Amino acid sequence: MELVKSVVDQDMTAVDALIRKQLYSDVVLVRQVGEYIVSSGGKRLRPIMVLLTARALGYQGEHHHTLAAVIEFIHTATLLHDDVVDESALRRGRETANALFGNAASVLVGDFVYTRSFQMMVSVGSMRVMEVLAEATNIIAEGEVLQLMNIGNVDIDEAGYLQVIQYKTAKLFEAASRLGAILAGVDTATEAAFARYGMHLGTAFQIIDDVLDYSGHTEEIGKNLGDDLAEGKPTLPLIYVMRHGAPEHANAVREALTHASRDRFDDVSRAIHATGALDYARQIATAEADRAKAELEGVPDSPAKRALLALADLAIHRNS
Repeated sequence: MELVKSVVDQDMTAVDALIRKQLYSDVVLVRQVGEYIVSSGGKRLRPIMVLLTARALGYQGEHHHTLAAVIEFIHTATLLHDDVVDESALRRGRETANALFGNAASVLVGDFVYTRSFQMMVSVGSMRVMEVLAEATNIIAEGEVLQLMNIGNVDIDEAGYLQVIQYKTAKLFEAASRLGAILAGVDTATEAAFARYGMHLGTAFQIIDDVLDYSGHTEEIGKNLGDDLAEGKPTLPLIYVMRHGAPEHANAVREALTHASRDRFDDVSRAIHATGALDYARQIATAEADRAKAELEGVPDSPAKRALLALADLAIHRNS
């Protein structure tokens, strides 16, 4: 991550300043919730991808700052809404906005952040940019509904799981890397390659997130272990156990998912480790990261390209 930060340090300073400026509102509660979210940290991977892609392809303007902030705003809005839907109390090691300010404030400020992102993307003056972001936000919303429909679904297969995370999470990664390519004015094939890079990277990132829910530490991952189980989410480790585990292990997972309860977390954790589900999920994530890196083979070497490759490694070799 230090390599990545060294490449985009000045750009991210400009993006952070723009984020704070654009979050300003005469409405006090909007400012309070917005400032709380911005100051809560996070890796900022998605805006970093916009910056790195633009730099790797030789872009020299300043619109990449605006679009990096737009991507972060869209991500922030989804987090505000997600935490309300999931009734989450902890994110990035801090109380969630809904726990601190209430559900109504979180939903409404999430709407403000979404609509502010629309204002900002219009300022870039590119119909192609608008098209990409309109599609991405729509598909992300579909992904949220898909995930809701699959709560407690013990029959979902790996393909169904991948569809959810590619819609809900990886689509914004894809949009981030595609936007940098659009700004650079590259050909259609290169734009598509960078979009695939983002999709594969986002898929790897989310799979590891799901692994950490059963193998990480609360202090490191910034949320309570077993949150996915308590919400009834059938993630890849659980799907693997239900398909390949011994009957007692598979049944333990099915029962826990059906009742959407953290009470069976220890039983589920034992079943996951006994079945090798985490190792399997990490293999799938590693393969996705490798596919992401392969999409950059034709890109000339530069600090930005090396940072993009490093992001793919970071996605799978992390503890938070």
